[in-house]
Amino acid sequence: MRRGDEAAFDQLYAAHHPAIYRYAVRMCGAAAADDVVQETFSALLQGARYDPARGTLAAYLFGVARHHILKRIAIADQESPLDVDPPDDTTPFDDVSRGQTVDSVRAAIDTLPPVYREAIVLCELHEMDYAAAAALMQVPIGTVRSRLHRAKALLCARLAPTRVQVKVRHG
Repeated sequence: MRRGDEAAFDQLYAAHHPAIYRYAVRMCGAAAADDVVQETFSALLQGARYDPARGTLAAYLFGVARHHILKRIAIADQESPLDVDPPDDTTPFDDVSRGQTVDSVRAAIDTLPPVYREAIVLCELHEMDYAAAAALMQVPIGTVRSRLHRAKALLCARLAPTRVQVKVRHG
């Protein structure tokens, strides 16, 4: 890719674009997600230095995306709700109640403060392990665990009126 091989870039983009896009949608909304993805991959094209000794390419791309997301969150008005329209990945055969539950959980995640939302998005939705999330967020593993615990408590409180049960993994 660094030598100008367009096919190599296309392959890299196809492999990593979906995860980076989903992360950006969950963190800063659909309106900004495409821009975050473009800025992330543009950084690679403009000669950003990826060092394989420091981690995986996916972790590097998430780090670049995170940088752009945090800039957008800092600029955005924290009082206004985020315009999040997650990609529709349901099929016609999905159960209606499951769809409503998913929508309720997504809406509740969207209302979390950014530090808690990021922990949930990375560890639960993207199934990133605590160590990788801690490295990406530049915090100790204990902070990731603490943020996840607080995020889950907030989600349970917000979802209690709708009686949606949140099932999360531990690791």
